[in-house]
Amino acid sequence: MFANQRLLPPVFLLMLVVFVICVALSTRAGIGVGDKASAADPKLADGLAAWEQVYSVLASPRCINCHTATNYPQQGDDRHRHFANVIRGPEGKGVPGLNCASCHQQENADSTGVPGGPNWHLAPLSMQWQDLNDQRLSSAAVCRAVTDRSKNNGLDGSGLLKHHEQEPLVLWAWNPGRRPDGTTRTLPPLTHAQFVAATRTWVEAGTPCPRTN
Repeated sequence: MFANQRLLPPVFLLMLVVFVICVALSTRAGIGVGDKASAADPKLADGLAAWEQVYSVLASPRCINCHTATNYPQQGDDRHRHFANVIRGPEGKGVPGLNCASCHQQENADSTGVPGGPNWHLAPLSMQWQDLNDQRLSSAAVCRAVTDRSKNNGLDGSGLLKHHEQEPLVLWAWNPGRRPDGTTRTLPPLTHAQFVAATRTWVEAGTPCPRTN
């Protein structure tokens, strides 16, 4: 009986050591599985970094002012509500008597400060990049929306790249014209060439999205 009591501390110590080792190995394994952007997968890491560049453009006023979650577009770098109580309308083109094309022509009107481009309209609600409080959605949330083919008009990676390269309203962001006071509107944080290059890197990596919200 006394001999058994003398054995208890070493046995307990051994069990404790084994438990600590198991926990450490389990934690290490979890990190290895979850950290997909680790140095072991540089292409994925490059793709995620490229997406953050793409997101910086999408979240800029030149893009997000038309990618609202509300029934109205926004204006300006401060993203204030469109004047004259303009609203979305059933197809994102305004309502009869106050549709987008009434003011927004095929080209910028620098004499009046009214921007213009082909088929001027609000983005569909499926492509909203801000919430109902006008707060930008996270990088992960926007990425999920952009890559969801049930929401993005069926575009795969190559389709998204082509959209960013050629879509006239995307190109307009780098040629936004002048404000009513004559000053030039702020451009996105990347050049169009940089934006396309970042999109290509992201697409070639498989259009990965950040895991956090």
